[in-house]
Amino acid sequence: MSAPDTTAQQFAAWLRGLQDGITGAIEAIDGGRFRSDPWAKEAHEPLQGQGVTRILEDGAVFERAGCGFSHVRGPQLPPSATQHRPQLAGSPFEAMGVSLVFHPRNPYAPTVHMNVRMIAAGHPGEAPVCWFGGGMDLTPVYGFEDDARHFHRVCRDALAPYGADKYPRFKQWCDEYFFLKHRQEARGIGGVFFDDFSELGLQGSMAMTQAVGAAFLDAYLPILERRKDTPYGERERAFQRYRRGRYVEFNLVWDRGTHFGLQSGGRTESILLSMPPLAAWAYRYQPEPGSAEARLAEHFLVPRDWT
Repeated sequence: MSAPDTTAQQFAAWLRGLQDGITGAIEAIDGGRFRSDPWAKEAHEPLQGQGVTRILEDGAVFERAGCGFSHVRGPQLPPSATQHRPQLAGSPFEAMGVSLVFHPRNPYAPTVHMNVRMIAAGHPGEAPVCWFGGGMDLTPVYGFEDDARHFHRVCRDALAPYGADKYPRFKQWCDEYFFLKHRQEARGIGGVFFDDFSELGLQGSMAMTQAVGAAFLDAYLPILERRKDTPYGERERAFQRYRRGRYVEFNLVWDRGTHFGLQSGGRTESILLSMPPLAAWAYRYQPEPGSAEARLAEHFLVPRDWT
């Protein structure tokens, strides 16, 4: 079983170009180089396919920036992918995508995540069912109104050609998805998120997904340029490590992409490239009232209309 060949080849080629374009732009800002780590699953393994993991660590601007491409096939969809499509449980599948998480060194520059993907599945003898997913979201340590407004406006404008309903729907979906239920706390200021999407047909759904991926650099780079050289001290670094701990909690406990990769027998190093290099936890930490640290929770981690 595989996706319609032309669509799969077209989307896989576009994903590789997206990875090249984004990592090239990040290298130009940081001055460092991504380590490129091609990998392949062996024929005897349950999951087969290949990918390229690119990682930049200990750079001038980024402590850790990971951007991975993968294209794999497996004999059975993992449970995390059949929550909304129970009729496909146990079916062979094909999945491809680009996923990135960038952790800047400067606490005033926000962490960012973006993912675009396509999955096709179907039982033998049946036409495959194809759907898309993805989005991007921003996770500041210190919040800024103009950063949040810019990020959300780029997301809104990227989706506008595909229907006026898309940004409001996907924005709400993002707010609800990137939420630490065990903390009753948002991960960041959101963005857009969609999954199991096929309502625009195969070509239309693919085009919308590509529009989101293509908008990433416009959404993030102006914010990074504004914040990457802001002076900071140990107080800001300590709060950054604390907030990164929340990021780790979400990715390991709630993220469906992480679960999909681990449940399907994916490459662990590539799946966990989203982890920050340093994180910390503090027992019952409370920020000083009226501080910038307190303002993050009170003003920025509350869902609102940023546009």
